[in-house]
Amino acid sequence: MILSKKLSEAFNAQVNAEMWSSNLYLSMSVYFQKEGLNGFAHWMRKQADEEMEHAHKMIDFAIDRGGNITIGQINVVPTAWGNPLEVFEHVYKHETYVSELIDKMVDIAEAEKDHAVRDFLFGFVREQVEEESTAKAIVDELKHYGECHFGIMDHKLGKR
Repeated sequence: MILSKKLSEAFNAQVNAEMWSSNLYLSMSVYFQKEGLNGFAHWMRKQADEEMEHAHKMIDFAIDRGGNITIGQINVVPTAWGNPLEVFEHVYKHETYVSELIDKMVDIAEAEKDHAVRDFLFGFVREQVEEESTAKAIVDELKHYGECHFGIMDHKLGKR
């Protein structure tokens, strides 16, 4: 089965969103590195790599299904950030947004009766549950222990 036009458009939009997410996390990594928080920077760099890997998986799947993938312009990401808690609150909010995007793709796949796409996307649905949970746990820990805990969290996140 060849991807429908709607699904091809959805894959193109999601590839763009994944690449933007990668740039977002890379921007956060650069910020943390400049602040001397190398563990936070390392965590964000890994997150950036993971988002780009998602884009690659979607590209490969869509092409295998006869979809038309085009790489569009990636919008500018923020470059100014607050303290680690504020950054991770942004991460959590962003991950919930990405979950919504994936859910909308699943809705399109169901409407188009494309079971292969639906099955493929459920891997991302499950991953987003993990991403949201991880980000929320970091936010909660940073809130609970406050700024005095940033050094400990920096060390902990550097082990990712």
